[in-house]
Amino acid sequence: MDKKDEAVPVQVFAGTQWETTMLKNLLEDAGIEAFLKDEYMGTIYPWFTNPGGVDPIKVFVSSKDLEEAHRFVEE
Repeated sequence: MDKKDEAVPVQVFAGTQWETTMLKNLLEDAGIEAFLKDEYMGTIYPWFTNPGGVDPIKVFVSSKDLEEAHRFVEE
């Protein structure tokens, strides 16, 4: 298997718990597997996961779904 064919996690969005959970649900409803990084620590200690505490939670998808996921982020 070529390295270029491997699926790797890619961050598509960073925001608050409400924003990231809504986006994750929209992506999963469209058949795109997504996961949240720093979901709990970003809620309890937002300044710990991101300096300043701004947009502490991140949404990741597979690199193979990146283009389609970006359409949801832009909307």
